[in-house]
Amino acid sequence: MVRFAEEKDLDRVNELRKQVNDIHVEGRPDIFKAGFGEEIRDFAKVILNGENSDIIVVERDGIICGMACVDYVNRPETAYGNPRSFYHVQEIAVDEAFRRQGVARELFEFMKKDAQQRKLPQIELDVWEFNESAREFYEAVGFKETRRWMEFGVE
Repeated sequence: MVRFAEEKDLDRVNELRKQVNDIHVEGRPDIFKAGFGEEIRDFAKVILNGENSDIIVVERDGIICGMACVDYVNRPETAYGNPRSFYHVQEIAVDEAFRRQGVARELFEFMKKDAQQRKLPQIELDVWEFNESAREFYEAVGFKETRRWMEFGVE
């Protein structure tokens, strides 16, 4: 079952978010801090209670095994760009024990329908280069690369 999260789900949501944070810490310890402090945990409540954001969970046999934090973005016209609206995926996580079992695909299908109902024409996200399994999944479900963020070390 895929559904919107409730306050009672936040502890489990944060367990999943920590698993993703750990992947990021391992991939880029120069950027991401180890641990999962109170400020990071509390951010889930901000997303859950946000006017333009939600947390979506996948539940199997009463266990939340996947989640996504999403925003509904409406940007006004600027001197540089046209107005645009999109469905933004901030975070997505599948419990280690449930990976490669279709959980992420269920989340994505729910997000597609939700974006359509909200009349948001596209879903956007970013992914780190080191996170190969996430990149492979996103490409497999049809995401296309639209820009690159590059860095150059000077040390």
